[in-house]
Amino acid sequence: MAEEHKHEESIMEKIAEKIHGHDASSSSDSDDDKKASSPSSIKTKIYRLFGREKPVHKVFGGGKPADIFLWRNKKVSGGVLGAATLSWILFELLQYNLLTLFGHISILALAVLFLWSSATTFIHKTPPHIPEVHISEDVHISMLLD
Repeated sequence: MAEEHKHEESIMEKIAEKIHGHDASSSSDSDDDKKASSPSSIKTKIYRLFGREKPVHKVFGGGKPADIFLWRNKKVSGGVLGAATLSWILFELLQYNLLTLFGHISILALAVLFLWSSATTFIHKTPPHIPEVHISEDVHISMLLD
C-alpha cells in the first residue's frame, strides 16, 4: 500500500514538473520543446484564440476600424450598427431611393436655414454677414459673346 502511494506521488510530481517546465531529467527534449512548455509561452497561448501568432486586433488591421469592429469603443460601434440598421430598413424594407433621400435632406436643410434666418428678426439678433458678389459689366458682356 505504501508503494502504491509513493508511485502515485511520483507520477503526480512528474506531471506537475512537466506542466511547469522544470523537468530536466529527459535528455531527448530539444530546446524548442523546453521553450514551448515554459510558463510564459503557455500564458501567451492562453490569450491567443486557436494558437494564432498575431492578436485579433492586428488581424483586423489595428487602429480605429478594428476598435469599432471589436466593440472596444461601445458608443461608436453602437452608432455604426444603428446607422447600418437604419439604412438597411430605409433602402431594403421601405424601398426608399438614395436620390429621393438626398432630395428630402436638401429640402429639410433649406427649410431649417429659412426658419433660422427668419427667427433672427424675432429674437433681435443680427443675421450672419453674407458677402455680396458683384460681376462687372465687362466680364458679363465677354461671357455672352463667347
